[in-house]
Amino acid sequence: MPIIVNLDVMMAKRKISLNELSERVDLTLSNLSILKTGKAKAIRFSTLDSICKALDCQPGDILEYVSDDKKP
Repeated sequence: MPIIVNLDVMMAKRKISLNELSERVDLTLSNLSILKTGKAKAIRFSTLDSICKALDCQPGDILEYVSDDKKP
């Protein structure tokens, strides 16, 4: 899939653990982990909004589009 999830990058920049983010956005660890590893098929705008608020970032800091012809 051409959408790359950079949640782990933003979490590292903000020095926040998966447990702490899970508590802040009221999302289960397993669902957050699925999103973090790029295995999620979709994300609700409300979830994206909560994550962006918790990490003080923009949606583009978390989600990235890379076309298939530009992948390594």
